[in-house]
Amino acid sequence: MAVEIRIPTILRTYTDGQKQVQGTGDTVERVIDDLESRHPGLKDRLVEEAGIRRFVNVYVNDEDVRFTGGLGSPVADGDVIVVLPAVAGG
Repeated sequence: MAVEIRIPTILRTYTDGQKQVQGTGDTVERVIDDLESRHPGLKDRLVEEAGIRRFVNVYVNDEDVRFTGGLGSPVADGDVIVVLPAVAGG
């Protein structure tokens, strides 16, 4: 099942400048693994041993995956995954 992954500017060096890439998988984790197979190094920027990195937000169709199952969140054909780095400051 093909999904669209939207990549933030800061991570586009891993996708040869592409702001949108395609991936396959039935969970967020499998899509990230598929993405890593074509864009090495990207997974380490998104995931750590405990799950999605603290300062990275991942959404599937506008739903924060932290509230829908984390890396195990289901993904269906045609879904859109958005990766957003968290912004902090004062």
